[in-house]
Amino acid sequence: MSLTPFAYLGAALAEIAGCFSFWAWLRLGKSPFWLLPGMVSLALFAWLLTLVDSDAAGRTYAAYGGVYIAASLGWLWAIEGLRPDRWDITGASICLVGAAIILLGPRSI
Repeated sequence: MSLTPFAYLGAALAEIAGCFSFWAWLRLGKSPFWLLPGMVSLALFAWLLTLVDSDAAGRTYAAYGGVYIAASLGWLWAIEGLRPDRWDITGASICLVGAAIILLGPRSI
């Protein structure tokens, strides 16, 4: 079984958590100590993307974008308590289809 789905999901959660730590510090008035786990989380995000089985970093990052968008809406609902609406779900679905095409499309190389 490929690690790609787990690497993408883990990377998305790590990136969102890391970025949220900066948001909490700058926008929610939390302690600067929130930045320490945030920086570790962002480093974990970068490492997890290296586990994706792809022939090119740019393609890996492009496909990851769709996963990130969908995971961000999950964060919106689970952590921020705001339920995604139909437009959020439709947009994320389109992005995931695009990500799958980028990552799984046949290559002539």
